[in-house]
Amino acid sequence: MKSKGLQVIDNSDGGIVCDIKISPIRDSSGKIIQGLVIGNTLEQNMAFILTGQQGDFKSNPDLGVNMGELLLSDDFLEYRHKIRSHFVKDGLKIKTLDLFDGKPFKVDATYE
Repeated sequence: MKSKGLQVIDNSDGGIVCDIKISPIRDSSGKIIQGLVIGNTLEQNMAFILTGQQGDFKSNPDLGVNMGELLLSDDFLEYRHKIRSHFVKDGLKIKTLDLFDGKPFKVDATYE
């Protein structure tokens, strides 16, 4: 199931953004028995798809919207189409997608 997996550090955590989130748990003798944080990956997967470019994902090399290029373009329709098609490749169903000039960007999606 794609909605659960390893968590990465985000803006609200301390550390380098996108590094694997580790929270060591030790037993009574001080040995680490658990450390990797597992949780809901929907938001981070959407962020990776939006910011990644094609070739970034080894398991799916044609996935990646590369939203950074939008700064050099004003074709919002092209990017709305690109977002929809790349989310579908990952199994995401878009409920809401707002990407218009002068308005805040908003995307709401879930795994099917």
